[in-house]
Amino acid sequence: MSKNLKIVFIGTPEFGAVVLERLIKNNYKPILVITALDKPVGRKQIITPPTVKLVAQRYNIPVAQPAKIRTWNIEPKILKPDLLIVTAYGQIIPKNILDIPKFGCLNIHPSLLPKYRGASPIQNTILNGDRKTGVTIILMDERMDHGPILAKRELEIPRLRQGFGGQANPKITYQKLHDELAKLGAELLIETIPNWIGGKIKPELQDGSKATYTKIIKKEDGKINWSKTAEEIERQIRAFNHWPGSFSEISNFKSQTSKPKCKIIKIIKAEIGRLKSKNKPGKIFLLENNELAVMTGQNCLILQKLQIEGRKPITAEEFIRGHKYIIGKIFDS
Repeated sequence: MSKNLKIVFIGTPEFGAVVLERLIKNNYKPILVITALDKPVGRKQIITPPTVKLVAQRYNIPVAQPAKIRTWNIEPKILKPDLLIVTAYGQIIPKNILDIPKFGCLNIHPSLLPKYRGASPIQNTILNGDRKTGVTIILMDERMDHGPILAKRELEIPRLRQGFGGQANPKITYQKLHDELAKLGAELLIETIPNWIGGKIKPELQDGSKATYTKIIKKEDGKINWSKTAEEIERQIRAFNHWPGSFSEISNFKSQTSKPKCKIIKIIKAEIGRLKSKNKPGKIFLLENNELAVMTGQNCLILQKLQIEGRKPITAEEFIRGHKYIIGKIFDS
């Protein structure tokens, strides 16, 4: 069946690349890959193709990159695919394209729908401290992450005995959880395709009353609000470790080679510390064992790895050696 099934794959970033690679290796090689436009990346703004495009080119699969898929529908109609597969594309697929394939359009979503519809389900899983997540395959309709469910698989989030009070504290980062869900989604898709094509799956409508929605993460979302609890901030650091990062500003920052000015400091890794204090949230201080800490709205955050704007990441110990004067100062709110 797989050799005769005409598939068009739609996706863009790493998540989609993992799924595409698994499809190809399981004899579901698409006849066309639709992805986003090449974009400038990094400080030098180098024009870079989407990860999905690189995979498609490696396997000599034709690639289309419409700026707006709503106004582009020529190739899918000409090719007359049996099945569309969409994951992490970033645009709403219009009805005139969803209606083309005989077996519809399957979407892999990295949450247990109807929970966490929208653009940032993985980040919100970590932000909310969820103990489990998973992937869902739906039959797409015109509404975002709304279509009936064809398959679902849970993933328990690894938990380490870490943190104050001996409490279980999940330490998984966005990147790690992203990779685990991409693998799980690819595996579930390979199992689901033949069952769906063979008429062995009865679509299950989502319970709209239980739906929750996630927003697009913006750069400004990474700014730390020190009035939040240490637990909330630590989750944010892990949720945004890939992008946009979690950062704070400090005024009158100085070094041996520069005049005092406002600097952005990114917090890459931290852990929760128990401390009752009347210190103002955002105040930087040393614990008795010389660990670098910041007061929060509840307890403190022990900083382990930081990055000063324009420099390489360093440990908290290295940071203290070069910037002792920062002790006692307060991060800008």
